[in-house]
Amino acid sequence: MLAIIGGSGLTQLANLDVSHREVVRTPFGDPSGAVTFGEICNRPVAFLARHGYGHSIPPHEVNYRANIWALWKRGAVGIISVASVGSIRSDLKPGDVVIPHQIIDYTWGRKSTYHEGQDCKVTHIDFTEPYDRTLRGKLIAAALKAGIPVSDSSVYAATQGPRLETAAEVNRLERDGVDLIGMTGMPEASLARELGVPYAAINVVANYAAGRADSLEGISFEAIQGVLHESMGHVRAIIEEMVGCNGQICS
Repeated sequence: MLAIIGGSGLTQLANLDVSHREVVRTPFGDPSGAVTFGEICNRPVAFLARHGYGHSIPPHEVNYRANIWALWKRGAVGIISVASVGSIRSDLKPGDVVIPHQIIDYTWGRKSTYHEGQDCKVTHIDFTEPYDRTLRGKLIAAALKAGIPVSDSSVYAATQGPRLETAAEVNRLERDGVDLIGMTGMPEASLARELGVPYAAINVVANYAAGRADSLEGISFEAIQGVLHESMGHVRAIIEEMVGCNGQICS
């Protein structure tokens, strides 16, 4: 079963034939909401809204450990994270779909491991490639078959939020080699790696980052909503192509 975590702009999957919803209890507290189960093209899929179904949980308060654990516990063999991002690169414009390949983590204070406490052994994971190579490849192939252009190489910065960045912070991120800025990619990716669940991301560019292009003097939240409304249709098409039409992930 493939699991989808939806962020800003994707609080539900319109192409999901829902069978039931389930509140999954975890040792790490409650997930962001009930997990929705169903099918896309007769293939089992689970969906979870990262910020809650009323979009009421800010990025720094999401219970990432509970979310990932719940999906793993219910049998997810792969997790796709969908999230909106700001772009630093001029060639990644609002509305573009990106499959990132690297992460830099700027968050702090978030519960970022399952292996902590007096009775737990210190556990390290290899995080050289934070996104699963095979799952990324399937996303890219699905986008190609669906006729949706995607960028398949970018560095994602996970910032703390919920505020957006200053223009000076964006300049620093650019010097660090960042292409895209979001607030939820970590610790999701590392928690999935700890549980051995393949994880990859679909990012939708919602706006240029602070101090860039049409965000030179400020960011329009009204414009962001318009971009996401249109672009999430492309995300759904990619997921449908990947999950259903070829059975690339079906168990």
